[in-house]
Amino acid sequence: MTAYIPYGAYWSTPFARWQGAFSHLHSMEFAAYVAKNALSERSIGLDAFDFAAYGMTVPQNRSFYGLPWFTAMMGAERLTGPTISQACATGARLLATAAGEIAIGAAQAALIVSGDRTSNGPHAYYPAPAGPGGTGVSEDIVLDSFNKDPFARCAMVDTAENVARRDGIDTQEQHELVLARHAQYQDALADNRAFQLRYMAENFDIPDVRYRKSVGVLNGDDGVYPTTAEKLAGLKPVRDGGTVTFAAQTHPADGSAGMVVVSSEERAAELSRDSAITIELVSTGMGREDVAHMPAAPIAAARRALDLAGLEIGDMAAIKSHNPFAVNDIAFARAFGIDWRQMNNYGSSLIWGHPQGPTALRAMIEMIEELAIKGGGYGLYQGCAAGDSAMAVILKVS
Repeated sequence: MTAYIPYGAYWSTPFARWQGAFSHLHSMEFAAYVAKNALSERSIGLDAFDFAAYGMTVPQNRSFYGLPWFTAMMGAERLTGPTISQACATGARLLATAAGEIAIGAAQAALIVSGDRTSNGPHAYYPAPAGPGGTGVSEDIVLDSFNKDPFARCAMVDTAENVARRDGIDTQEQHELVLARHAQYQDALADNRAFQLRYMAENFDIPDVRYRKSVGVLNGDDGVYPTTAEKLAGLKPVRDGGTVTFAAQTHPADGSAGMVVVSSEERAAELSRDSAITIELVSTGMGREDVAHMPAAPIAAARRALDLAGLEIGDMAAIKSHNPFAVNDIAFARAFGIDWRQMNNYGSSLIWGHPQGPTALRAMIEMIEELAIKGGGYGLYQGCAAGDSAMAVILKVS
């Protein structure tokens, strides 16, 4: 059984920089608030769903209760399903999970939502009664996760340096890509953000912590850093002897995104903003790279998704990536013999930031809209995740 996404039945908040506009909001409460409003604006009732999945990677207060709490906050007190955490692949895993439920006949209409807040990350203490003097261990969940993979024993930036060293990717090419990605993002802002307004509110009211009043308004993403070739030329690599500068990597952010997934083309047309547009999930794929080479993991995931679909990279009318490092896109393009300039039209996480769980959902939403503008075709989303892993998704827009 094939899964479908009703055209327009998806949304994303602006992404707000770390410790910025959304830093005071509990990510699950915020995602429930956003999703409830988004569904109402699209005239989709909560009774339409018989399955839901919620994705998060950064724990929040009381988040043990997960998806059932999330749906209850929306007013869907009988709607249940799993809470999913797969690092930066969470958005793609949510879509694969919904499609799997549909494929076995366990669901007809699924709501998938992800919300994360990298700001004000939890500080965890783990008791260890057998430790010296009974002293336990602690971690800063967000920062320590960025800075040390417990298996690879290095920071995420070191995985980018490893791929750059292996593939001969220098700082100059990374900076060329950064400038190109900034230019692509400007296309999403053209004509008063016409592209972003296809899935994002024009004026997004920032709620207070009680969701009773607005404490500000975002007109698009908060925290995108403008740059020039001159600015980039003055940057030194983060690591001595390395190639990756601060400009050639993304920034942590906060936000949420959601999507509706259904079992039939007919049901998708009923919930669609334009019933003439059909969005079909074609395949998904997973991959894992050599230890401490995370940015190259999407290569294997994309090959798996393409093989399952019986398609070639040349069949893709659009390619979007979660690219926490410029190295990601360069390594991917070289592996497939394509021009990285043709990827990530209208933006990518390298530019608009990285709230982790929602990142892939926003990228896939933008890919759908790009394909709709082009008149249809296949689109490939791919992105890496912690642990040198990755996921890929192929969608078809008709």
